[in-house]
Amino acid sequence: MKEIQIGMMGLGTVGSGVLKMIQDNEDKISNITGCRLHVKTIVVHNTSKHRNVSLNDTYLTSNFDELLNDPDIPIVVEVMGGIHPTNERISALLKKGKHVVTANKDLIATNGPALSQLASRHGCDLMYEASVAGGIPILRTIANSFPADKIVEVKGIVNGTTNYILTKMSQDGVSYAAALKKAQDLGFAETDPTNDVAGFDAAYKMIILSQFSFGTRLTIDDLHIEGIQNISREDIQQAAAFGYTIKLVGISRLVGDKVFADVAPVLVPNGTPLATVNNERNAVMVTGQAVGDVLFYGPGAGGLPTANSVLSDIISVTKNLVLHTTGHLFNNYQQEFKSAAPEDVAYRYYLSLTMRDVPGEMMRLAKVFADIGAGFLQIVQTSATAKQARLAVVTHKMNQRQLAQLKAALDQNSNNSISLLAAYKVLPN
Repeated sequence: MKEIQIGMMGLGTVGSGVLKMIQDNEDKISNITGCRLHVKTIVVHNTSKHRNVSLNDTYLTSNFDELLNDPDIPIVVEVMGGIHPTNERISALLKKGKHVVTANKDLIATNGPALSQLASRHGCDLMYEASVAGGIPILRTIANSFPADKIVEVKGIVNGTTNYILTKMSQDGVSYAAALKKAQDLGFAETDPTNDVAGFDAAYKMIILSQFSFGTRLTIDDLHIEGIQNISREDIQQAAAFGYTIKLVGISRLVGDKVFADVAPVLVPNGTPLATVNNERNAVMVTGQAVGDVLFYGPGAGGLPTANSVLSDIISVTKNLVLHTTGHLFNNYQQEFKSAAPEDVAYRYYLSLTMRDVPGEMMRLAKVFADIGAGFLQIVQTSATAKQARLAVVTHKMNQRQLAQLKAALDQNSNNSISLLAAYKVLPN
């Protein structure tokens, strides 16, 4: 039986999981592919560091050129992360005719199209299923199961760290700081959690999902991105009283012939599928014109779940090598992108406000809404002191231009008598 030599860059949690799964599932892999897989060389920063995985005869090196120039290695797995020098290394591997499997969402979201074209020019495969939603096989599913259906929206909870934090704030009533500390203690959050809690990790994943769903090439500048750092327990409790759960949700949808995409906290109606996705789990909902809503749910991170997606890509490349069908784009759906205008995108909004607890302030707020052509659906005074009241409002649908006008009007109100603390989209039932 033919043996395929594998190279790797990185041997952290995911890399160790890939190595272990190849070792543990040798018989099944060879049955499916007709080949044996063997990890020959792994490039790491520190070759003497202790690893919790059996290396057997796998060779560790800190010299990337040893991997690059080895003619016996046709497939390289990248799980080292980051954009530089990873981009340069993957480019060099593709130019050498080596096929690459990566879990690097940041790199694919920023340089994926260019790397894919480079791979195609050199007859190589570039696979990146594990870059979105960890163990959920969402990219290959969109590419293979929706080719004849028009996807009109893809949305989901695609960051396990923020979902864990919000779950703890909602179910246990703890503060943001306490929930973040717990996530860090459990390994769900990095020491510097900014990429997760500020929404950038989810935004990179939504860029990739948009590429597969709509053929668009978004950049990080095309998305409005808002994280979870400023979500208060008061708003979580009031959302629950209104019948909603606050989640960090990425949304990308067609608005006519344009695309709207963002990542932000939203109110999800209780009883709907996304509201039930808790802790570090992920879920992606794809809406097609023909099939309607389809939900994909599973682990969004972790060594073995992500390694499983990486290994599925390795097996796909192996099959292509056997069949001599390498060099095709993982995603070849492309069309011109136009960004939806602010007046084209409308949602109901949850607003959290404070105002002076004196006569006439509600009339002032009502006038601001009237001036922008918006209205209230629900309004509740949640607390009050001797001088100030806190309000929670759910609006009728209003577009993003109206929301911007509302924010500007409240920023300019005399004596700062009315302050907007938060404005979150409300998803429909």
